[in-house]
Amino acid sequence: MMEKLDLITFGRAAVDLNATEYNRPMEETMTFTKYVGGSPANIAIGTSKLGLNVGMIAKVSDDQHGNFVIDYMKKSGVDTSYIKKDTEGRKIGLTFTEIKSPEECSILMYRDNAADLYLSVSDFDDEYIKRADTILISGTSLSQSPSREAALHAVDVAKRNGVEVIFELDYRPYTWKSEQESAVYMTTVARMADIVIGTRDEFDVMENGEGNSDEETVKELFEHSPQLIVIKHGVKGSRAFTKDGEVIEGTIYETKVLKTFGAGDSFASGFIYALKNDKSIKEALQYGSAAASIVVSKHSSSDAMPTVADIENLMNSHVG
Repeated sequence: MMEKLDLITFGRAAVDLNATEYNRPMEETMTFTKYVGGSPANIAIGTSKLGLNVGMIAKVSDDQHGNFVIDYMKKSGVDTSYIKKDTEGRKIGLTFTEIKSPEECSILMYRDNAADLYLSVSDFDDEYIKRADTILISGTSLSQSPSREAALHAVDVAKRNGVEVIFELDYRPYTWKSEQESAVYMTTVARMADIVIGTRDEFDVMENGEGNSDEETVKELFEHSPQLIVIKHGVKGSRAFTKDGEVIEGTIYETKVLKTFGAGDSFASGFIYALKNDKSIKEALQYGSAAASIVVSKHSSSDAMPTVADIENLMNSHVG
């Protein structure tokens, strides 16, 4: 018997180049530090660092950048059996980040013909998905074919074999052809998922910009498969909704913010870890929020992913 996996993440693995010089625009920034990036890759690294048994299904460039990502993931304890290399010359996505101030950060992505969007059904085995308790699908993987069909196939395999599906909305406008297209495919997978996680803005995109309230959003989704929906409101915290009508408010852990990116991936990592360790939904929101607070105070996303001790120390320091 092959080893059981707690989690498989599916989708984007990339390279982040974070500005080493703070408080200046990218035009004036001369030095950057290289990290592994991409939401599902960060979540795989984050949950592995917290002690879960994690694998990833992805496609990277067949070059030094692709090697860097695979090597880093292996060192982080992530199973890379199904991180495939693109054999047709496509390159990995590159993300340059600008840190003007804690409130003003931006990202500049190079994703034309990105290798991860060419992940296909033939790049992974159904048996691999069946080994997992949970699969996490990233919204970006739905933005283009053949990655879109591969993601839909992965969800179908999971649903037919009792594997929990988490849908992380991960909306990146520059990978989609139109807002209408993103609304259609994101809604399709959200309705099939067991857990849906996203920001209020991402849910608005999924609803084709309708600007629904949280209550309206969850009412519609609870007519389908989801059992738990988490809607993040940035500095205002997060809210979790269960199918039986419970609403749980998340905790906020104030920190000295260096940059704003990376919060969502670290939140998901802490949240998933807590659920896997039989914590309550309230506690899971606390673990997610604490993890996010730690990562936004540091320079990287993947490298900064906290340990369980880091998270619990922060939570304990805020008791009362």
